[in-house]
Amino acid sequence: MKTMKLLFGTLALASLMMFQGCDEFDNYDTTPPSEPRNIKTVTGDNRVDIYWDDNNDRDLGGYNVYYSYSYDGKYELIGNTQHNYFIDNGAKNGEKYYYAVTAYDFNGNESELSTDVVYDTPRPEGFNQAIFDYNISPSNSGYDFNNYLVVPYNSDNADFYFEFYNGVPYLDVWDDSDIQDMGSTIDIYDIDVAPTSGWVPAHSGENFKYTEAKIGHTYVIWTWDNHFAKVRISNITNQRVVFDWAYQLVEGERELKRGVSTIDRNNMPNKIHHSK
Repeated sequence: MKTMKLLFGTLALASLMMFQGCDEFDNYDTTPPSEPRNIKTVTGDNRVDIYWDDNNDRDLGGYNVYYSYSYDGKYELIGNTQHNYFIDNGAKNGEKYYYAVTAYDFNGNESELSTDVVYDTPRPEGFNQAIFDYNISPSNSGYDFNNYLVVPYNSDNADFYFEFYNGVPYLDVWDDSDIQDMGSTIDIYDIDVAPTSGWVPAHSGENFKYTEAKIGHTYVIWTWDNHFAKVRISNITNQRVVFDWAYQLVEGERELKRGVSTIDRNNMPNKIHHSK
């Protein structure tokens, strides 16, 4: 509450005046802290994690976090924190949110909104999902991202399926979809966005595309209905593959877990502070 912030600020100022005797504290402070910088987000499932650099103002009281549906729209307060991170647990999958952060001091002075262009689109994800070799269990060999379901490999809703061929495991997609091995990764979050090129080519005379399945590798899939997903393989046996996944609900949106680009406010429309 603002009254508590004022009380703490008064006590802090009194202590500083007693022990330091600095003239700069003789007058009531009306100078706000500096704007937070280097705002970053991590895409999650119905959540967005927001991070920024620590503010070094010595009278810092905390941070306010805001969101908007456009960069130059009105920003509404969603919460505050004394740390340099905040979790937006109210974010909904498939919605794009723009974020900004302010800093405030113990006297209630609040900085301008951060100027970084930061947005995120939460999407669903899943862990330790298993599907089986279609030669052994065809009805449990495909996966449908849109409905989060294991389906037959030849289902119209199968976005990819698993097989062993001559002792080698493969991830397969039908010829109206695409797949790409993004290489070895630490976890499912390592791949930020879907690529624009480098997809596995179609093979002559075949109606599907395939790439070797490797433990610890992440694969991006471009589905037949223009959605993007990623799959990271955690285990392979002679019958099944186990994987983590994330799927973007927004058609054509390549963001799977984004970093952030920083653009100066001088080159962009102004953000608008919502009335508090």
